[in-house]
Amino acid sequence: MEPSRTRLLLLLHLSLLASPCSARWRDGGGYGGGLRESFLRCVARRSPATADPSRLVHAPGDDSYQSLLNSTIQNLRFASPRTPRPALVLTPGTVDEVRACVVCCGEHGLTVRARSGGHDYEGLSYRSGGVGVAFAVVDVAALRAVRVDAARGVAHAEPGATLGELYYAVAEGSGGRLGFPAGICPTVCVGGHLSGGGFGPMMRKYGLAADNVVDAEVVDGAGRLLDRAAMGEGLFWAIRGGGGGSFGIVVSWTVTLVPVPAVVSAFTVHRLLLRRGGDDEQALLRLLTKWQAVAHALPDDLFVKASIEPKPTNDANVSTLRPLVTFKSLFLGNCSDMIAQIHHHLPELAVKPSDCKQMNWLQSMLYSYGYTNGPPPEILLDRTLQPKDYYKIKLDYLTSRIPQTGLAELLTKIVEDQDGSIDIDPQGGLMSRIPESGTPYAHRRGYLYNVQYSVKWGGDKNVSHEDDHLGWVRGVHELMTPYVSKNPRASYINFRDLDLGQNVEGSTGYEEARLWGEKYFRGNFRRLAMVKGQVDPGQLFWSEQSIPPLVVDGELVSDS
Repeated sequence: MEPSRTRLLLLLHLSLLASPCSARWRDGGGYGGGLRESFLRCVARRSPATADPSRLVHAPGDDSYQSLLNSTIQNLRFASPRTPRPALVLTPGTVDEVRACVVCCGEHGLTVRARSGGHDYEGLSYRSGGVGVAFAVVDVAALRAVRVDAARGVAHAEPGATLGELYYAVAEGSGGRLGFPAGICPTVCVGGHLSGGGFGPMMRKYGLAADNVVDAEVVDGAGRLLDRAAMGEGLFWAIRGGGGGSFGIVVSWTVTLVPVPAVVSAFTVHRLLLRRGGDDEQALLRLLTKWQAVAHALPDDLFVKASIEPKPTNDANVSTLRPLVTFKSLFLGNCSDMIAQIHHHLPELAVKPSDCKQMNWLQSMLYSYGYTNGPPPEILLDRTLQPKDYYKIKLDYLTSRIPQTGLAELLTKIVEDQDGSIDIDPQGGLMSRIPESGTPYAHRRGYLYNVQYSVKWGGDKNVSHEDDHLGWVRGVHELMTPYVSKNPRASYINFRDLDLGQNVEGSTGYEEARLWGEKYFRGNFRRLAMVKGQVDPGQLFWSEQSIPPLVVDGELVSDS
């Protein structure tokens, strides 16, 4: 598209966002609630095969609206009636209906937020930060088919499929010979997970989930269905880790499956610190220091993470919180070989044969999630497995080891909130050999660990303590400032964090968005903004942390 026409379209769309035409649809109001009826007519025109458009268009006045909106909200902080709501919740059941919904949103001045499973930590796939942009949620939870082609070593997964459903289908379809490197939470959906990268316990061996995407189908802002050849390599690059909701709606992913042995092994070892300030604490600090020195450099098929959490104990009949450090592993081989590796690289951990369990790869995904007693693999198909909670999660990266003074500070901090936890996952391996520009995920060579600070609290009785919990997790993040990556202090788009900053209504926002964008993507952020300018210059796909188009001297800069 020639620059002058591109600039005109951009300015036109921005003016629409700020116009009364857009504002009249906020919360489905205005003109007697006529948005729903107008949208139904649009869907019927755009998707004539849809026999009953009313089943996929839900406005705030409809009985179905609230239950559908809340159906996959995982973070109960954003299920409050005070949370700014979408003007419409759209529930397409086919790709053609997704296409119609996207086009009709554009025709009605609504920005689009795609939702697959609702696990996004800041809830931006279904709620507004309160900036006033009218939006619709296109909920693709009904698109959940998984097809495995074991002979070709690939799987095709729709965005509403959960990781548990994908893992189960891959294992069943390949006779246990193949797996897929992605996250440990089985209820997370493929759509958001792959869009942002996708950590998992096999990432040191096979990279992120997004590193293993070989094709996709995307519905763009014009309602076109584009595969890899049609969308071009720029957009294909951007959707594999550039974050969900910025470039279009991915309605199908094709991923390469990876070989897994018939037997894998794992251990979980706990170290409870009962006495602070003495030999016990020094021994634990030495162990953590040694673990930091080797975990990122272990053989690629061995993953050993560390977690720190408060453990209630009774001391003279008084309940006290003590620091509990847990080391958890996954090894693509048998127990004998894993224990030999641990004794060679980390003898201080003193892993015994009785600590190790052998299982198949599918069972190891449940083990990594926390089901260590060998439940049936069909539990992976339970979409309600993950309880809904109130939570806040932040993330850092380490490019060097935390010194013992910093580790001691973490052991002190962890017992200040009984609902807090800290997880430290090693990278290295293949993660450090993929070029920084290979996908939008830029935290590769030199990034040794990611560190996750979490606080989760359940039940209405704890809601009154929200400020205390939020203060704790933000306090840990501040405490870690001297020890984590710098220039920029890196973060991860799948751990979206509005504390880092957000887009502002009525602005293309590139310079402002660099504040958070370069923390997520480093130098790749500029290229993502160039792709955005090429495929969605008017920002139909917009949220408080969507990629803005790159505009220089009033002209869009595209990745072409």
